[in-house]
Amino acid sequence: MLDYIDRESEALGVILNEYEAKLAPLKEYLANKTVNKIMILATGSSYNAVLCAKYYFEDRFGILVDIKEPYNFTHYERLDPTTDLVIAVSQSGKSASTLEAVKKVQARHIPVFCLTSNPASPVAQQADGVLDINTGIESVGFVTLGFSATVLNLLLIALTVAEHGGLPEAGEKERALAELKDIALAIPGVIDKTNAFIARHRQHFIGAQRFVATGYGALVGVAKEFETKFTETVRLPSSGFELEAYMHGPYLEASAKHTIFFIEDRPHARSAALRDYMRPALGGAFTVTLAAESNDENTLALDYSVSHNFAPLLLIVPFQLLAFNIATAKGTDLSVRIFDDFDRVLKSKI
Repeated sequence: MLDYIDRESEALGVILNEYEAKLAPLKEYLANKTVNKIMILATGSSYNAVLCAKYYFEDRFGILVDIKEPYNFTHYERLDPTTDLVIAVSQSGKSASTLEAVKKVQARHIPVFCLTSNPASPVAQQADGVLDINTGIESVGFVTLGFSATVLNLLLIALTVAEHGGLPEAGEKERALAELKDIALAIPGVIDKTNAFIARHRQHFIGAQRFVATGYGALVGVAKEFETKFTETVRLPSSGFELEAYMHGPYLEASAKHTIFFIEDRPHARSAALRDYMRPALGGAFTVTLAAESNDENTLALDYSVSHNFAPLLLIVPFQLLAFNIATAKGTDLSVRIFDDFDRVLKSKI
C-alpha cells in the first residue's frame, strides 16, 4: 500500500503527459457531439473519486454530472433522456453490478465509455470505448494510487469535454495542466509532512475508537474516501460527511471516543466554527488543510495554494497514509487477506 502511495507523484505525471492519447476514443466521440449532461456509473472508491471531480464539470464548465450506483440504477432507476454521455468507472473492470448497468444503457442504444485500469476486463470489453486510467492494475485491495489516478483522469475528461464544447477561456487548458503538474510534483512534500504529523500523534491514533471526517464541495469526495479507506484498513467505525450534513444530526453522536478530521483547502469559517464548538466533546479534533503553517499542533498544514477543484489530489494523500499507519499501529497486518471467498460467494466481482 505504501509503495503505491509513494508512486503517486510519478504516476500522475505520466498520466498528464499521455492523457490525450489515452482519451482518444472519447475525443473521437466528441467530434460530432455536444455534451451538456453526463451520467457516471460508479461504486466504492470510484464513486468517491467522481464526487471529487464532479464540481469541476459543473461549477467551472456548466456540464451536469449525475452519479449513479450501478445496482440501484439497473434495478430501480431510469436513464435521463437528456443524458449526452455515459461513463462507467471501474478500476478493476470486474464489477458485476457495473457490467449489468452498462448493458442496460446500451440497450437504449447509447454508447458507454469505461474508465478503467484494466482495458482487458469484462466491463471494458463490454463498453463501446475504453479510457485507460494508465496506472496498470493495483494489486493491493485498498486502492490508493488508483483512486488518485481516477480523480485526475476525471478532471482531464472534464477539461477535454469542455474544450470540445468551446467552453474554456483562452489559455485555461494550459494553466490547468501546469497546475496539475505542479500538484503531482508536490506529493512527496505532502508525504513528508504527513509522516511527521502521524509520528507526533501516534499514541492518540492508536487509542482512538471512532473516526469521522467532514469536507465541503470537492472535498466531500475526500471525506467519503477517508470513510472507505479507514473502514477497509483500520476496521473501526469510520464516517465521512459533507460539512453541513454533519450538523444536521450526526454531531449528536459525538463523544470523547471520537476523533474528527476537518478537511479544508483554505481557512473556512463554517468548518472552523464547527471545530471550535465540537472540540470540548471530542477525544481529538484535527484539521488537514492546504493553508499555511499553523501553530496549532493538531493542524496538518500543507502550505500549498491550489484551485479548490484540484485540491482533492493533495488532500487525499494524508488520509491514505493515516489509514495505513493507524491500521498497522493497531496491529492489523494488511497483507493478510480476510473474507477471501467474498467475491466468489456474493458474485460481486466477475
